[in-house]
Amino acid sequence: MIFSLFRKDPRRVAIAALYARIATASRAPGLYAALGIPDTLEGRFESLSLHMVLALRALRNLPAPADDVAKDLTDAFFRDMDASLREMGVGDTVVPKRMKKVAESFFGRAHSYDPALNGGDEAALAEALGRNALGGETPAVSLARYAFAADQAFKVADLDAILETGPVFPAPEAFKEEDSR
Repeated sequence: MIFSLFRKDPRRVAIAALYARIATASRAPGLYAALGIPDTLEGRFESLSLHMVLALRALRNLPAPADDVAKDLTDAFFRDMDASLREMGVGDTVVPKRMKKVAESFFGRAHSYDPALNGGDEAALAEALGRNALGGETPAVSLARYAFAADQAFKVADLDAILETGPVFPAPEAFKEEDSR
């Protein structure tokens, strides 16, 4: 009985691997160098949030047990955010307040990106990404095109493919020259 505590849960391992692939994609140098996301703590949060939103959108449109995977993936994201805050030295009493702000920010991003992605509204998504990811009023046209391309790639993937090989995000550099900034 005690040995069962040391066995790896295959579901948890699969979710951890999926989250790691999403986090790695969100740190692609081209997102920062070519598409203009600031290479700061906030910029990295914005990039990770965008990639998580794209992955969760894909899971939402797949049959069960994709909804369970989405819940577990969201839990992994928030566990990572909690651990990151603690690594940065945020005190135990302050972490819950910061996590509330992280959750509000993340879900706010999801609610602002979803309608634009659903409606194919590149201008609206570019405005939202410019405001959130780039921290300004200039629309992030290239980043919006990147997000639309990733969203389209997810639409042809099934749950097994997402879990086995992970989401396939496009090369950010491919969208640089299309930016009007």
